[in-house]
Amino acid sequence: MQAASHTGFIIAAYAAAFIVVGGLTAWVMLDYRAQLRTLAGLEKRGVTRRSAPARPEPATHQAKEEA
Repeated sequence: MQAASHTGFIIAAYAAAFIVVGGLTAWVMLDYRAQLRTLAGLEKRGVTRRSAPARPEPATHQAKEEA
């Protein structure tokens, strides 16, 4: 077997795969952080998720409605 003649190609293929997988991993991590910031901004403005349980109203707001 003459594996030595293909060593350069094998190393290049592994390096390319490593770069692609690393790039995709970095992209997903950065997008995840961006989505968290977007969700935090929406929640700060009072927008809630439909799947989240309803937030209890503050006691002062309930007292005003009852009065």
